[in-house]
Amino acid sequence: MLDLNDLYFFHTVSVHKGFSAAARASGIPKATLSKRVGILEDRLGVRLLERTTRNLRLTQVGLEVFDQVEAMLASADAAASAAAEARAEPNGVVRVASPQGLIQDLVIDLLPLFLHLYPRVKVQLKVINRRSDLIEDGVDVALRARTRLDADPNLIMRKFGETQTILVASHALLQRVPMPLSVDSLATLPTLTQYEERSEVIWELNGPDGEVRSVSHRPRLMCTSFDVLRESAIAGAGVTLLPDFVAAPAIASGKLIRILPDWQTPSSTLHAVFLSKRGLVPAVRAWLDFLATEVPKKLSGTTAP
Repeated sequence: MLDLNDLYFFHTVSVHKGFSAAARASGIPKATLSKRVGILEDRLGVRLLERTTRNLRLTQVGLEVFDQVEAMLASADAAASAAAEARAEPNGVVRVASPQGLIQDLVIDLLPLFLHLYPRVKVQLKVINRRSDLIEDGVDVALRARTRLDADPNLIMRKFGETQTILVASHALLQRVPMPLSVDSLATLPTLTQYEERSEVIWELNGPDGEVRSVSHRPRLMCTSFDVLRESAIAGAGVTLLPDFVAAPAIASGKLIRILPDWQTPSSTLHAVFLSKRGLVPAVRAWLDFLATEVPKKLSGTTAP
């Protein structure tokens, strides 16, 4: 097997057009360079350099070998640069798209910690409630919560955890409505929903033993903001569906009650999509790694009782 150092010595001599010049530039003794290039020629069984007392030139085979060694050294430099980049402190801008609901009750809690951990990184956060197109929207990462994951071959996905949307209401509201509650009676109650511009909304709910029910209702309030829906529910304005991590603090404090606990929407996967694993700048990689660590922590205590 060839000694790669010998290839490097040959390249150095060739670039500097002589052993003496190569020795001065590299700090490697002239005798060492001459010896190692000679060993390389012996192992290859060809003459790489034509030497005279006054100059040195590459043979035809030497030219071909030089081109291959040049490419090899360029690859080695690229590998070293990649390693250095991985070690470098993340800096620059991370452009993120997220639906409003995830920003209000997930990203807003985690973002200050990320900015504290990575002081040289800037975050450009865009509220996009539709399916984000990374190229057209000019973002590096899009955050999503989906019951059915996109099958786009051009996107790389990184999953962070699962969440469910649950039914909640306030004590004040429950004191005013007929009991006991049932899935069938939901449509008779005042409701609050995140769907806009729909006079009639259908909630798809999964129940015990795999039962699935569609609840059609006419909501009193339609708003994409989970904060608005939560506070309105706390005030007794109606029953609403909230992601478990959004409702959990209000349930823990007693401001909201989970109703019909055997019924909820199908699980949603919280995840990020981006264009390629290769070539991710350190700032974007740091953001993805941060979410992969912190989102499960955020979700782990959010299963409502």
